[in-house]
Amino acid sequence: MATVETLLASKEKTVWSIGPTNTVYAAIQMMDEKGIGALAVTHNDNLVGIISERDYARKVILKGRSSSETNVDDIMTRDVLYTFPGQSVEDCMVMMTEHHIRHMPVLQNKTLVGMISLGDVVKEIIKEQKIKIEHLEQTISWGESY
Repeated sequence: MATVETLLASKEKTVWSIGPTNTVYAAIQMMDEKGIGALAVTHNDNLVGIISERDYARKVILKGRSSSETNVDDIMTRDVLYTFPGQSVEDCMVMMTEHHIRHMPVLQNKTLVGMISLGDVVKEIIKEQKIKIEHLEQTISWGESY
């Protein structure tokens, strides 16, 4: 069973974050530059929230706010669901699906060590299932030769 640690090993090591007093515009600009859909929001190296493209769409655009005049802490999600390196990818899939979230920070001893997306989780599960299928096919093939 794959763990979050396994998943993180195959990802870029940099965890992108932004401060709560930065503007939403700066956050969206960083997400665009890095090709990501969410940023951890940190203050004094502590995770205090998360901001995503979804937050921007729902809490800025639809409310008629200005992204250059709105701070990250005005729209960020404060009650952040997170995972840890030893947790199974399957458990993350369940949590992310049940809570309708697409990005989840990874904490180790209260330190932010990564960020996983629902896409990362799905890819890892598909990869693991493909290996199981190949193993089963080899077992069946081996059994038929006797």
